[in-house]
Amino acid sequence: MSSHINILLLDDNHEFAGACCLLLQQAGYHVDLATTVEEGLKLGSSRTYQVALVDYRLPGMNGIEVMRRLKKENPLLEVIIITGHATLEMAVEAGRGGAFDYISKPFEPDKLLGLVTQLAQKFRGAGEQSGGAFDFVFDGAPVRIIGASSVMQQIFSLIDKIAPTESTVLILGESGTGKELVAKAIHAKSLRADKPFFAMDCGSLVESLFESELFGHAKGSFTGAYVTKHGAFELANNGTFFFDEIGNISLNVQAKILRTIQEKEFRRVGDTTTIKVDVRMIAATNLDLMQAVGDGTFREDLYYRISVIPLKLPALRDRRDDIPLLVDYFIKKHNYRRRGRDIQSISPDALDMLTQYNWPGNIRELENVIERAIVIEESLDISSASLPIHIQRGSEDTHREALSLADVERNHISKILKMTDRNITHAARLLDIDRKTLYDKIRRYNLS
Repeated sequence: MSSHINILLLDDNHEFAGACCLLLQQAGYHVDLATTVEEGLKLGSSRTYQVALVDYRLPGMNGIEVMRRLKKENPLLEVIIITGHATLEMAVEAGRGGAFDYISKPFEPDKLLGLVTQLAQKFRGAGEQSGGAFDFVFDGAPVRIIGASSVMQQIFSLIDKIAPTESTVLILGESGTGKELVAKAIHAKSLRADKPFFAMDCGSLVESLFESELFGHAKGSFTGAYVTKHGAFELANNGTFFFDEIGNISLNVQAKILRTIQEKEFRRVGDTTTIKVDVRMIAATNLDLMQAVGDGTFREDLYYRISVIPLKLPALRDRRDDIPLLVDYFIKKHNYRRRGRDIQSISPDALDMLTQYNWPGNIRELENVIERAIVIEESLDISSASLPIHIQRGSEDTHREALSLADVERNHISKILKMTDRNITHAARLLDIDRKTLYDKIRRYNLS
């Protein structure tokens, strides 16, 4: 259990820090020691830690501020403040800043080990379902998917069932519903969890570069190919390969991907050598792939290869019961921006507005709204005045006319295009989609 917990210890007292480090290492924990703020922050940004022990009095920076900066890099980090001068004000400040607990010098070794053991037991339970969340560990860090609604509980149950298998999974859902997060959960609970997870955004590269990124290329295969390049498939060998927005891939590349899946081998661009590869494939898309098959833009044989187990994620408007839980989670995640004046709650009318809104951008949009509200709210409770105007008016619009999802998306894209003077790059950034997907939607909704 202990070997899965990474601890960062930051204390400028070399003798004390060395003793604590030895104590924790003898208990089986992995500990990285830093004796300066700069060194501690550098470690915090370069490695993933579950627990940090931070001295309250550090040269150049208060330990509470160090904690906030560390939690900015890793919101799920648990911090224990170490102090030689415990006061009520310090305890309150530490609690508001998000500290798990504090411990006063000098202390008995069992006291420190007891606190760390509590946290270790918490992280050991990661991966087990709780009433309103699905927890797992990815790349050494705890991750949580929020969802108490029945539809999300079914998703969690399905993840548990399909993760240990080698079956190919197709994750369906609108942009912002958490498709990559679910893909990571499947990998984390699979037999390949200690192997690579490689995610590729299929809409971010032009076709000429996509093949090289996917399969690699041989030295001299084209102008500028000065060295042999290892492709994504090769780097993901024995692990999981995640194709995000696979519906954006050209038919030519689709054929090569199909062959790689079937034969478990591929060739680098410009090379004749065959490379064997063993990867589990997970794909995701916000498109109707069956419609794409009918339109001739997606191969039918590839569709049936990747959709052995389809997993449909609901839009946020279809799981409104989860919105209060998500709001609470995002408040805790982004409270570090308040610099000591943490948001305590959200007003009932503001929560009602969030619940009534249709969320075309889904969970990603909700997180952005909460982060914005935390920054501009002057009190300790998020009020309706801190929400964007279109959400404040959304509850009124909800009762006017029931629009289809396609109508809502078409109207939203049209507004963004007008706002940006049809600057495709800017509009795609605001919509949080790639340019190719935006072009596809413009054609689909006849917005050209």
